[in-house]
Amino acid sequence: MTADALRTDRPGRKELGRLLMDSGVLSSDWAPTFAAVDRAAFLPDLVWPYDMAARVSVPVDRRADPDAWYAAVDSDVPIVTQWDDGVHRGTAPGRLATSSSSMPSVVYSLLQDLDVEGGMRVLDVGTGTGETAGALTHRAGPGRVTTIEIDAAVSARARERLCGHGLYPDVVVGDGFQGHPGAAPYDRILATVGIRRVPPAWIRQVRPGGLILAPWGTSYGNEDAVLRLEVDDGVAAGPFTRSVEFMKLRAQRGAAVVHGDYLAAGPLEDAERSTTPLTEEEFLAGGSTGLPFVLGLRVFQCRQAVAEKRDGTRPVWFYGLTDRSWACVMFRDGERHASVWQSGPRRLWDVVTDAYSWWREQGSPGVTRFGLTADACGQRAWLDDPANESWPVR
Repeated sequence: MTADALRTDRPGRKELGRLLMDSGVLSSDWAPTFAAVDRAAFLPDLVWPYDMAARVSVPVDRRADPDAWYAAVDSDVPIVTQWDDGVHRGTAPGRLATSSSSMPSVVYSLLQDLDVEGGMRVLDVGTGTGETAGALTHRAGPGRVTTIEIDAAVSARARERLCGHGLYPDVVVGDGFQGHPGAAPYDRILATVGIRRVPPAWIRQVRPGGLILAPWGTSYGNEDAVLRLEVDDGVAAGPFTRSVEFMKLRAQRGAAVVHGDYLAAGPLEDAERSTTPLTEEEFLAGGSTGLPFVLGLRVFQCRQAVAEKRDGTRPVWFYGLTDRSWACVMFRDGERHASVWQSGPRRLWDVVTDAYSWWREQGSPGVTRFGLTADACGQRAWLDDPANESWPVR
């Protein structure tokens, strides 16, 4: 879509700008960028905005319903622009969202955290629609931004939209996990895709005192947190600033968990049985404090899956990612002690409850009290201060 094809005088866009300003995520110094870089210019005709209330993605086609399309574009919601790495066809949502336009509130929160100024060299990992690369180019200036995208078709569409909007970052096709050494060193690296390991290439490609900002998470669940790292002498360290959720960098998605494979290796009737006094409310309501994210920092190579509650019963499963260990805790309304089954080389529920007990002993800290230190050898998490005791995150 070219810029001259847009409706430019849109009340919805003005209202979105006011919403972002009032909430504090759009600061006055970023307001000119918001005005100049129109999200609508970077989106295809067919999109899938996420209905926050119904928790589903719904198709909207500009050609069939332009009013609905503009209403979605000018709302603070994430919008899927590609499913299943581009093999998806049709208007129904696909299986896995693989490219999107993030919520404007999230985009401008990231840009504020990045603390980028005019003239800085910036690497934007995960070009996607090109909107974030456009905002960075507007801020940093011509010739200062490199944006990298692994999907050649997505990259080509973004390049076309950026050029149509009069913005010209260096648009590169490649694996963002490897960065782009050709334009290094960078003052800032911003990722708008989730990672599970801080790439050593990014640390090498940032100047001393420079920043890396990326959504970071573990294999335990889908929860991410924005990680803000300062680089010094081959080491990157810094805190988590807020909870988010992003689609993962392709190199770090991880293999799918197949439930039947675990039960085939350790049938339910052969599992070790016990009970737990931990209630569903204590364990699952901890999500409001970032508990799943924190458990991921302490429980290695494990995936949690929370099933829907049916007839007052909710199973929560845990799967070992390097072995066929599994555990299931069955919460039932009205029961004081939930039933637990465990099988395999590791007792995963025991590991999880040990992590839960540690979290409670520390005063139930939220996400922003944690941080990470990363170098070429790996990454370590810590609570409150990098000088405190840390532990490896694998």
